[in-house]
Amino acid sequence: MDIQSIYSLIEDDMKAVDSMIQSRLQSDVVLINQLGSYIINSGGKRLRPALSILCARACGHKKEDHINLATIIEFIHTATLLHDDVVDGSDMRRGKETANNVWGNEASVLVGDFLYTRSFEMMVEMGSMRLMKILSHTTNVIAEGEVLQLLNCNDANTTEENYLEVIHHKTAKLFEAAGQLGAVISQSSPEIEQAISSYAMHLGSAFQLVDDLLDYSESSDTIGKNIGDDLAEGKPTLPLIFAMRNGNKQQAKIVRDAIEQGQRDKIDDIITIIKETGAIEYTEQAAEREIIQAKESLSIIPDNPYKQALLSLADFALQRRF
Repeated sequence: MDIQSIYSLIEDDMKAVDSMIQSRLQSDVVLINQLGSYIINSGGKRLRPALSILCARACGHKKEDHINLATIIEFIHTATLLHDDVVDGSDMRRGKETANNVWGNEASVLVGDFLYTRSFEMMVEMGSMRLMKILSHTTNVIAEGEVLQLLNCNDANTTEENYLEVIHHKTAKLFEAAGQLGAVISQSSPEIEQAISSYAMHLGSAFQLVDDLLDYSESSDTIGKNIGDDLAEGKPTLPLIFAMRNGNKQQAKIVRDAIEQGQRDKIDDIITIIKETGAIEYTEQAAEREIIQAKESLSIIPDNPYKQALLSLADFALQRRF
């Protein structure tokens, strides 16, 4: 099953999510409508809301509240993107100018805040203290991940363990919540809930590993952002950490200097070093291990088309090039 087939399976649900996004994005403040619509409609894959829908359906969910949940997940994700781009000073995302590049940092931060608070309004409307507890904890962990990443920036001594801690907080946690809550609203057993949560967490970890790899192996047109953005921001991602650890002294110094100084102008040298040291293969293998664990987590889920779609989604996360 390819990615188009996965989305075709939940086409009606995703249309309902898009409709709810447009409805709940509305504000009396014109700038919120403009900036919010710009980033929400900027060509994202809607992967996290799709994940929550697939997990709910895989658990046999029959009601309509999974649409609300998926919308909340997308609003939280979009808020993190708005804030991330300001912190990182990014000027390109999904092949378009970032919102902060169009409207400025102040507007982006404040509209990000609006999306966070709108998502919490919607949580209250769902009337589930369990759901609010999970999502409030999730947003707190994501914020911790952002701070951890900030602390690691330009630090060439960042370890692989430190890096993995960041991606588990910053990326995998929202994936995990999307999966877990799909099981929660389906009133699944604790065992099923844990299995779905584990699947989604490992999927999110693999997704970020591949994302960090693409920064050194694909073109800007393909991935929708500037090649070497991570390097320019001084982010010590796994390909760089491995290259420093396994390269010769000269290679290690080039990578170290680039991280400490945020040197995108060395990107061609860095890509060569990453390839020569086997950092691409190492990062791919790390992502593969996450996907294996993700798929194994689904073993107790009864077979149905949505479970098969989740398995295919894991393959897509590993093989994607954008």
